[in-house]
Amino acid sequence: MLPWLKIRKVMLQYFANSGWQTILGISAFYAVSSYIALSLAGESDLTTGVDFFYWLAVTASTVGYGDMSPVTDGGKLIVAIYVIPMGLSIFAMILGKAAAWVSGQWRKGLLGMNNLHLSDHILVIGWNEQRTMHLLDLLIRERDATQEKPPIALCVKADIENPMPGIVEFVKVDSFNKDADMKRACVETASTILIDNPQDDVTMTTALYCNKRNPNAHKVAYFQDESLVSLLQEHCPKVECTPSVAVEMLAKAAFDPGSSALHHDLLSIDEGQAQFSVKIPGSDYSCSIEQLFMRFKKEYDAVVIGYAPAGNVKAMVVNPKLTDTVSSGDTLFYIAPNRVTHFDWSTLTTSGVS
Repeated sequence: MLPWLKIRKVMLQYFANSGWQTILGISAFYAVSSYIALSLAGESDLTTGVDFFYWLAVTASTVGYGDMSPVTDGGKLIVAIYVIPMGLSIFAMILGKAAAWVSGQWRKGLLGMNNLHLSDHILVIGWNEQRTMHLLDLLIRERDATQEKPPIALCVKADIENPMPGIVEFVKVDSFNKDADMKRACVETASTILIDNPQDDVTMTTALYCNKRNPNAHKVAYFQDESLVSLLQEHCPKVECTPSVAVEMLAKAAFDPGSSALHHDLLSIDEGQAQFSVKIPGSDYSCSIEQLFMRFKKEYDAVVIGYAPAGNVKAMVVNPKLTDTVSSGDTLFYIAPNRVTHFDWSTLTTSGVS
């Protein structure tokens, strides 16, 4: 093998593994040596202040505007033999290094290796394959119908890639109850935390951990074994637990045909009516259910079906009496074709109802 080819091979192997410091050092040496060589060749126009760096960048990147060029024979030889070949090599190294870094960051994000930087987001913890995919799809549709449009992040232990890159943030951890791991998912700054794992014991420990790290977030945990619901709520009464209701739906549909279709319709945002909620704003609002019921139907084609005093779902009243009164801080539950993004509460008052 020719000596030049051996040198070239060694240089390529070295530079392929070089860091940014090495590349910057080589670039500095290239600029200084080019400046000295052109100065010795009498290229005064090319070695004047900013003009030199402009010309060197244009030449090394092969853009070649042609507005500046060497005029002496020595300068032309230096440019042809040294400046252009060396510049091309350095330019290719920089592009290759930058492309590799961007590709690496994208790959790390796809594999969930990056740290998230989110706040007021919806954090989904756990992976149940198609059920989780369906959950994410529903969350995205619900999110798009809101004004806030909070980001959605998926946190898993499973060995998977981001199932929705560019749509859902993704982080892979070793444990759902280690501070270092869950900090990467921004568990402390999430506004809503949804916990759904194939194993109920993992769901239990994760819910306990999340309640400790973020007591103010709205937390929902899904259990297949309903007996664990009461156990968790003894320690974390603010965690909303959702047990499996498949068996109950079967029994209900047996005696009340169409019940399963009705419940599916209320849960699905794609078909017919759906169930939504809204918190009554302000500090001095007060109105009877009868008045609200009529206004909701007239103004928004919606039906009030219940309310939670001060947002306490444990004290929720379903099918309330018309004489019941709701006030600021209460959460209303209603059925409507679509989520109502803006309520004019000034018209939903005692004085505003005929």
